[in-house]
Amino acid sequence: MTDDIQPAHTFTIPSSVPAVALLGPADEFLRLIEQSFDAQIHVRGNAITVTGPPAEAAMVERLLDELVTIVRTGQHLTPETVERSMAMLRTETEEHPAEVLSLNILSNRGRTIRPKTLNQKKYVDAIDQNTIVFGIGPAGTGKTYLAMAKAVQALQAKEVSRIILTRPAVEAGENLGFLPGTLSEKIDPYLRPLYDALHDMLDPDTIPKLLTSGVIEVAPLAYMRGRTLNDAFIILDEAQNTTPEQMKMFLTRLGFGSQMVVTGDITQIDLPNGSKSGLRVVRDILTGVRDINFSMLTAQDVVRHKLVGRIVAAYDSFEEEGSQASERRRSQ
Repeated sequence: MTDDIQPAHTFTIPSSVPAVALLGPADEFLRLIEQSFDAQIHVRGNAITVTGPPAEAAMVERLLDELVTIVRTGQHLTPETVERSMAMLRTETEEHPAEVLSLNILSNRGRTIRPKTLNQKKYVDAIDQNTIVFGIGPAGTGKTYLAMAKAVQALQAKEVSRIILTRPAVEAGENLGFLPGTLSEKIDPYLRPLYDALHDMLDPDTIPKLLTSGVIEVAPLAYMRGRTLNDAFIILDEAQNTTPEQMKMFLTRLGFGSQMVVTGDITQIDLPNGSKSGLRVVRDILTGVRDINFSMLTAQDVVRHKLVGRIVAAYDSFEEEGSQASERRRSQ
């Protein structure tokens, strides 16, 4: 009995794309692709021959085509770009990896902020299409960072006249009253991540002027009470640490010409005494309301160190198993 002969697919690298840009230094990207597919890949000059099961060989061809498109946009491929492109193709989405990974949100000092996963692209699209967007997901999924990039983009395009960034100042293990300094100095550590992101997106020399003039406001959530926020891009970060009353208060601050993005991680609630999270409750209340979108990000969207995604996935699995075990005990 003879083995089935598998047809070879040939992909030609366009002359406008250097082979090293597509295949990587010392063929690093090529080896990564070979390890991920049930196919043999051979390169001779500008011709890439792919041999293997038809579905796998076709997927490799699609991947190479997407990577060529990304290179043509002026981006440098990285192992992460290749892996994310493969992951998107495996999900059989209608979105092209090149469209997702080449979407420029904001450029500053030689750095360009782009979505890096399909869900991040959907999240960014939702911000473009809705007045209020909730970005819910674990740490490292870019939910706050991308929202801030969209806020700066809107400010630069004069779509809004100011940016308002806010977080609840929840006492996670420390009592604010016992921390040294003025009230402003006590609150500052809670707001520091927002300042750090701003420094990535704007010329650091301009930030103090923008803060002083009120074009950018960074304040704890309590400072939002009693206000109507017009012509502003408003971001509520760490929203899992709001109470239902605080969440309602915040959402009803929305004024004319404004947009809101609410971000949080419902697995990291620091509210005391088992208080309900406003972020959990609001999903039940507002899901399905027109012009409001809930964008869900997962461990697959973590864009920090690879290990962070694995840690998040492991915790999710552990908690799910614990929940199932509790259900079984209750049913016995």
